[in-house]
Amino acid sequence: MKQKIPTYEDLLWPTLKALESHGGSASIQELSEQMANDLRLSNEILDIPHKHGPQSEVDYRSGWARTHLKSVCAVNNTSRGIWTITEGGRKIETDKELRNLIQQQRNLRQKEKQAQPDKSQAEDDYQTEGQDWKEALLNTVRNIAPEAFERLCQRILRESGFTKVEVTGRSGDGGIDGRGVLRVNLISFHVLFQCKRYAGSVSASEIRDFLGAMIGRADKGLFITTGRFTKDAKREAVRGGVLTIDLIDGSDLCELLKDLELGVSTETVEVINPIPEFFEGL
Repeated sequence: MKQKIPTYEDLLWPTLKALESHGGSASIQELSEQMANDLRLSNEILDIPHKHGPQSEVDYRSGWARTHLKSVCAVNNTSRGIWTITEGGRKIETDKELRNLIQQQRNLRQKEKQAQPDKSQAEDDYQTEGQDWKEALLNTVRNIAPEAFERLCQRILRESGFTKVEVTGRSGDGGIDGRGVLRVNLISFHVLFQCKRYAGSVSASEIRDFLGAMIGRADKGLFITTGRFTKDAKREAVRGGVLTIDLIDGSDLCELLKDLELGVSTETVEVINPIPEFFEGL
């Protein structure tokens, strides 16, 4: 029987159980890997992209699952993307109980929407960890020239603390696009990097080719893409006994650009609340 992509409802309970198995807190990547194993999702399912965005369809639906779990105070998250299970979340004993809570919250939101018909759709809709801005940003980045993308990656590495960052871009060099040096305390690492403006997925074979070109020339590798990495590619990047390659996919790239304030601006909304107690004491 052909395996189907799990719905976000199918991922609600596995998300809670994955958090529990990690001691109550986990990164999004840790959650994704745990749920993929628990649900025995095939590589074919895991590698299906969500439209042309930076995520796979499973990751996109997992984001919705986390959003709904947060709406019923079963989980919480920090600005660094670490998710934790709450005391309320620990008290939920079954998948059915959890789904009932989510349905009750959905019904409540529907009533609020009917009571406030002028409320904007943007305010009413759930936002799955801000993916809309990422898709828009990646569409822009994918349309710049290849040479410009290499220079962007060079700028990102420099802003992140790398020195001696050079773009080589020589054809026939195993896909190596540049090199740099990263100093951590008293130790320096020579890093080779490859950058690809992909809308699709980077395969394991491309990781192997990059790895072959790195041997004897660097301490670490860095692969930057506007697309995604297949599960096999991720496994190949950390295969034991060889040099490791750190992977930056489209979603990670967007976060880097935001944190470094490169091509991205953020706005803080000011919220003003009266304090009646102040006036009572006059």
